Amino acid sequence: MEIDLSGTWRAAAADEGLRRDFPAPDLDDDAWASLDVPGHWRSSPAFAEEDGPLLYRRRFDATAPADGRRAWLTLDGLFYQGDVWLDGGYVGDTEGYFAPHTFEVTDALRDRAEHLLAVEVTCAPQADRTSKRNLTGVFQHWDCLDPAWNPGGIWRPVRVHDTGPVRIAGLRVLCRDASPEQAVVRLRAVLDATDAGTVTLRTRVDAYDHESEHSLAAGENRIEWDVTVPSPRLWWPHALGEADLVDVAVDVVVGEGGDANTSDSRRLRTGLRQIRMDKWILRVNGERMFLKGSNQGPTRMALAEATADDFTRDVALAKDAGLDFLRVHAHVSRPELYDAADAAGLLLWQDMPLQWGYARGVRKQAVQQARAAVDVLGHHPSVFAWCGHNEPLAIDTTDVEPTVGVGVKLLALQQLPTWNKTILDGSIKRALHRADPTRPVIAHSGVLPHPGSGGTDSHFYFGWYHGHERQFPTAMAAFPRLARFVTEFGAQAIPNDASFMEPERWPDLDWAHLAARHSLQKRGFDTYVPPAAHPTFESWRAATQAYQGEVIRHHVETLRRLKYRPTGGFAQFCFADSYPSVTWSVLDAERNPKAGYRALADACAPVIVVADRPAAAYRAGDALALDVHVVSDLRVPLSAGVVTARLSWSGGSHEWRWTGDVDADTCVRVGTIQAVAPDAPGDLVLDLSFEHDEVKVTNRYVSQLRG
Repeated sequence: MEIDLSGTWRAAAADEGLRRDFPAPDLDDDAWASLDVPGHWRSSPAFAEEDGPLLYRRRFDATAPADGRRAWLTLDGLFYQGDVWLDGGYVGDTEGYFAPHTFEVTDALRDRAEHLLAVEVTCAPQADRTSKRNLTGVFQHWDCLDPAWNPGGIWRPVRVHDTGPVRIAGLRVLCRDASPEQAVVRLRAVLDATDAGTVTLRTRVDAYDHESEHSLAAGENRIEWDVTVPSPRLWWPHALGEADLVDVAVDVVVGEGGDANTSDSRRLRTGLRQIRMDKWILRVNGERMFLKGSNQGPTRMALAEATADDFTRDVALAKDAGLDFLRVHAHVSRPELYDAADAAGLLLWQDMPLQWGYARGVRKQAVQQARAAVDVLGHHPSVFAWCGHNEPLAIDTTDVEPTVGVGVKLLALQQLPTWNKTILDGSIKRALHRADPTRPVIAHSGVLPHPGSGGTDSHFYFGWYHGHERQFPTAMAAFPRLARFVTEFGAQAIPNDASFMEPERWPDLDWAHLAARHSLQKRGFDTYVPPAAHPTFESWRAATQAYQGEVIRHHVETLRRLKYRPTGGFAQFCFADSYPSVTWSVLDAERNPKAGYRALADACAPVIVVADRPAAAYRAGDALALDVHVVSDLRVPLSAGVVTARLSWSGGSHEWRWTGDVDADTCVRVGTIQAVAPDAPGDLVLDLSFEHDEVKVTNRYVSQLRG
């Protein structure tokens, strides 16, 4: 038996009187508004401005399960807390938006055939965003989503189903080790038994079977076992090989001989691979890999409304840009994202849904949700790392204006012990590591080295929040530890589909509204791409996109030149918009590419030829000394490749040529361009090319010559 309760429900905003009465089956709800489940209540015109709580009701028919069988109610996802009643009786409560919650309803289904499910759903706005209580991550606090949005609702399916006397209450599947010789899959099941007894666990991983008997007590039982697969079909990231997936089946069998029957079953797909990370350098199945990536927020702000095709498209666009991974930024997404990444061989850095500051009372819940994340996502081979908390600083997004006072505050939060960074994140990291010792666990993202810590991955916004984008290479040379893994950098750019900005009002846009509801940061544009310098909206939009592309290109080139010495990878910020907005993304909400998308793709090509970046301008007689490098992520060497460099100006040019080998997966210094700037005002252009058999790549740098 399985009854899908998706569809039209009745809903009303809660008040004290209605809250007491709404679980009653005989309550007349004909005048209540209709609301789709799965969905978010803000997507309905009746609740477009509602912050909840909201009361949901659904009538359905279900008969009692056969003797010896048990009935269950599963809510796959509520944003963010819920209280559940069935036929007027209280069933239980939920907290956490991404993990399913299941309650036994066997007795309730025996009492009658017509039923009333009532759910109170709460997603309280976080009034103090420096001390939040809802673990909703970016959905309730991010500078790339509408801060007025409320994600509340029953956003995933609801169903009633049955099992035998022993239910698989939880199943965790982790690939512990993998090599061409064998793979070891560790399974952990939580079995809920009506009575004490003995069961047989039958497991199949790919074509290999495992069977074992276990004695169970009444109630919950935790069992762990391994299945060894000889000569496995390994799962590889798309840059290294094929993303082969295998099926996993677990059956719980009760009884013996002719009386044996399957009490409950689980089926899922996984990939057999081994993940290791040392000093921020990843190895997959023993193969070293330099990681090129981007941050990905929710595919849609109303995540319930995203389709499977939306997730598949985003994964394909990431691969087309030459990316190896997406960082699932401070949220847990829909199952379709992880399935699409598994099939495509795209790696995922998985954040917990924690962003900036949280209240002291959330630690226990955060630990529970960390374990739940491993249960929900652990079998996905695409997930290569866990991260507990993004930027664990107790700030509101209005605190990012770069004043001296704010700078001192942020530095203090980075360097001194804090409850979020030290206590909360330490607990989350321990919980993740205990639940999943097969993957690297990062306590938090964007924390600078401080007493007692070597720091984590780095976030830099040269050319947006501070300084000039040309200062990035100098900073990385001065502080190489900060270059180990850079997971945020970039600049905002105006999207191609900008009708929400009312461009016909140029230059008198509603700047305050765009800042408040569409993420636009006017101070950054005034500093780096001033609107006042452009006669038309179209001119300004093109300039913002060109600037974003330059920032992305040169940051990526810098980090790729530092390949493995010390950089293990990077993630540009960010990949695609979740709603019509002005952000750091390279794809807008409709997935139209900005110029930054092409700049990212070009800079992430498997082979690039780069030079030390020339100065923006030279005067006649200035000396140039620019190192030239070839960076290859290919797994094969390129023998006898030819690099050509041509420096040209009005009325003249000079050319250099080198021939040599480029080893697999490396960065090679080819030579140095040495020249003196000529007295020829205008453009000074450096063209680079690398050729080897079918590989041909080019690059160009343009400076100004001044008399």
